Amino acid sequence: MELRPIKTESDYQNALIEIERLFDAKPNSLLLDRLDILTTLVEAYEQEHYPIDAPDPISAILYYLSARGLSHQDLAASIGDTEQVTAILNRQQALNLDAIRRLNQDFGIPAEVLIKPYSLSKTSA
Repeated sequence: MELRPIKTESDYQNALIEIERLFDAKPNSLLLDRLDILTTLVEAYEQEHYPIDAPDPISAILYYLSARGLSHQDLAASIGDTEQVTAILNRQQALNLDAIRRLNQDFGIPAEVLIKPYSLSKTSA
């Protein structure tokens, strides 16, 4: 396969096949360099044609908790008492700026995810 920009779905599929073929390339080899270039081209194509939206803030928080084996109670030190944490995670109360800052600092959740708008439950006051 000739190295060139990926412009079509066919180019993309061929690049994926080539990447799979090169996946076990030896370190410091020309084949590994080729693999690196192909993956960069595929990433660029995917970002343009298959973008993945960031999750809403509550989904991101729940994911980070799950991935780290933490519970809702572990958030209390960062964003308030367990009642407030429950209200936030149940979408009854919105995250405030202080909570967003602390979640970013304490848990490493990206601020750009935490500031995204999201819906509160209809039962919120």
